[in-house]
Amino acid sequence: MKKLFTLLLLGFTLVGFSQTTEIPDSNFEQALIDLGYDTAPIDGSVLTANISAVGYLDVNNRDIANLTGIEDFTALITLFCYGNQLTSLDVSANTALELLNCNSNQLTSLDVSANTALELLNCNSNQLTSLDMSNNAALTELDCQFNQLTSLDVNANPALEFLYCYTNQLTSVDVSLNNALTELDFGKNQLTSLDVSNNTDLTILWCDFNQLTNLDVNNNTALEFLYCFENQLTSLDVSANTALELLNCRENQLTSLDVSNSTALTELYCNFNQLTSLDVSNNPALTILNCFTNQLTSLDVSSANALTGLNCFDNQLTSLDVSANTALELLNCFDNQLTSLDVSANTALELLNCYENQLTSLDVSNNAALTALFCYTNQLTSLDVRNGNNTNLSSFNSTSNPNLNCIYVDDASYSTANWTNIDPASTFVNNEAECALSMGDNVFELEMTIYPNPTANYLFIEGNVNPVSISIYNLLGAKVIAKSNTNKIDVSELSKGVYIINISDGVSQTNRKF
Repeated sequence: MKKLFTLLLLGFTLVGFSQTTEIPDSNFEQALIDLGYDTAPIDGSVLTANISAVGYLDVNNRDIANLTGIEDFTALITLFCYGNQLTSLDVSANTALELLNCNSNQLTSLDVSANTALELLNCNSNQLTSLDMSNNAALTELDCQFNQLTSLDVNANPALEFLYCYTNQLTSVDVSLNNALTELDFGKNQLTSLDVSNNTDLTILWCDFNQLTNLDVNNNTALEFLYCFENQLTSLDVSANTALELLNCRENQLTSLDVSNSTALTELYCNFNQLTSLDVSNNPALTILNCFTNQLTSLDVSSANALTGLNCFDNQLTSLDVSANTALELLNCFDNQLTSLDVSANTALELLNCYENQLTSLDVSNNAALTALFCYTNQLTSLDVRNGNNTNLSSFNSTSNPNLNCIYVDDASYSTANWTNIDPASTFVNNEAECALSMGDNVFELEMTIYPNPTANYLFIEGNVNPVSISIYNLLGAKVIAKSNTNKIDVSELSKGVYIINISDGVSQTNRKF
């Protein structure tokens, strides 16, 4: 009898040691085999003793559709199961769980009510329509982006520091009790209002792609990055946000924007608004300024010494001073009403788009780093591109400047072969002398005659208008005589040779050789 009892006890003990956990998903079991918790071949089970003490499990991207068996990982603290094909996930038995990452699956529901120790939950890129976080008081980070949530209650999560809910269907949200928040993302939802007045530790706020008509960030003095683009804001005041480094408020309806005290600001994107003025005089750290497609009539960037990129096109600017912006690499100021533009101080400039203005002259001879120049559709009569590095200029367009006859370049042959976007009347020349020779006896609009030709004393001018200004050049391009309001020129002091006379009535001009 005693021997039988001993055998029965031994049998019971052996059975206890051989307890198994069902693993119906072969991909899940293969992952456990690869991790050393199971042995081949796949048989639909694993020894429970092999998994019950496991604290960390990573089964990411293994094509797992069913995670049955996870319930016997009773000591599990960290579970990574993202990038699989899960439609359901039961972690109710994993009460020690502190970190759960189940993103990029096909989950339609997720119950973490039993996981009171949970500190981090990443369930983004699923199909969740609801999420109950009421039992997760220890939660510090929640990432539920790219789901279908229509509501989210985080009032029971006072420790929350990071909350990411981008791309859901939220119409309202309350974060008034989440005072520890430092990063908050409610972008691409359907919010009409957002109160962040209690979130004084916020450093990053995304609320873009919503329907906000007002946004008050006066209490958020720690804010460093603010993304509120594509809303319906009509005004925005960030003067209290002295730590702000980046502001993207493009595509709103802003008529006023106050960045006066944001001295740390390095990037400002306020394009596609209705601003008529913009003061960046107190933003010396600014490196990128996008203020295009507004209604700006003036823009002062004289204090933005660090500016490398300026996009102010599609406004109503009549002048633009970039002489202080010596670090400027990109300037897009096209589609304005500029009559002049001086870029001589911008020696780092690589791209210049100044087309569709009213420029009459442009000199980029100091801009040796230039790789692209678009100055078409202006009123240019003078264009100097002799920067010593024309071969670096791969994109060039000066069309629709009908009065531009000579374009000064490093090598006329090279430019003629490589820069084809010019007007028929334009010619590439190496210097002023070549320009004079190329224009020769061309008559533009003035009907003028000079005589006698040749002459040793006086040269007379006869035509249909009175000359306003007269300039005579030698074949080296040097101006040797300049007169105004006369039709008789004394050339007796000139050395024997060929000269070019330029005659203008103040509007049109003609050139003759004599």
